[in-house]
Amino acid sequence: MPHRFALRTASAPIAGWALLAVPSGVSAHGPVAPPLDGWTAFTAWSLEAHVVLPLIVALVAFHWAVRTVDAAHPRSRVPRRRVLAWDAALFILLVALQSPVAAYDTTLFSAHMIQHLLLTLVAAPLLVYAAPITLLLRLARPAARRRLILPLLHSRPLRLVTFPVVGWVLFAGVMYVSHFSPLFDAALESEAVHVGEHALYLGAGLLFWWPIVGADPSPWRVPHPARIFMLFLGMPWSSFLGLAIFSSSTVLYPHYATLARAWGPSPIEDQQLAGGIMWVAGDALFLVALILAVRAWLRADEVDGRRLDERLDRERVARDPERAVGARARAEG
Repeated sequence: MPHRFALRTASAPIAGWALLAVPSGVSAHGPVAPPLDGWTAFTAWSLEAHVVLPLIVALVAFHWAVRTVDAAHPRSRVPRRRVLAWDAALFILLVALQSPVAAYDTTLFSAHMIQHLLLTLVAAPLLVYAAPITLLLRLARPAARRRLILPLLHSRPLRLVTFPVVGWVLFAGVMYVSHFSPLFDAALESEAVHVGEHALYLGAGLLFWWPIVGADPSPWRVPHPARIFMLFLGMPWSSFLGLAIFSSSTVLYPHYATLARAWGPSPIEDQQLAGGIMWVAGDALFLVALILAVRAWLRADEVDGRRLDERLDRERVARDPERAVGARARAEG
């Protein structure tokens, strides 16, 4: 097993992190990973400071902000589901960028595809659902909100990139252009390009999911039917991309074709597996998002109906207080 691989990997311990000398990761320009077996499938974790430290900072900062807001507004605490979504998103990012998925992403195209799905279709919507902008608005002082945050939210550049159609086109465009251009193979050969590719995928995913999830204030207010329509349109491009990769009779990326790997599936078989993952898993994740979006729409309609009933009751009481009180007493009796 390559010595460099052993130096760069850590395993997940039973309680906390512990470094173990197990075969590790293949950097974009590093050696071929050793055979994937039951041991490396669970223990080939990396602990790279440029990934782990930002995740730790994001975790600590979010929880500190939640505690501060909850202490200042005990009757309007940050919903627990937002905190759980943030924690889950950071864990998914850790899995995508430091687990065996990342250790084998330049050796197996299928691992690379799982990594991209985790970034774009799992971590990105969870980050948006956590509503970090709302938390920032509640945490900031009124002067900071008025002078910095709100002007930024209403700025023209942000209005442009967060326009739902633009976000959808950017998301689909990033996926197709990256997979059918020299960028993908360049990311397999260069660590810097690889990191940039991950940032591009995550950023495009955030722009796509922001108006659909609708947890944070946005320059654009997207109604629930439009959100569902955007998700519905997202499924075909995911399917077509996966099908195109799956159906290709030649290896699309020279890196995988020329890799000296004597174990596992052949490059074309691995590519077909990657296409199948994009096709099936991508559609499954979109289907889950569609179900949750429909549920959110029904809940919003229920809340709107309850508010309308309360408003009508107030108007009825204002017009005829005695009759309204009598009617309420008969209903309660």
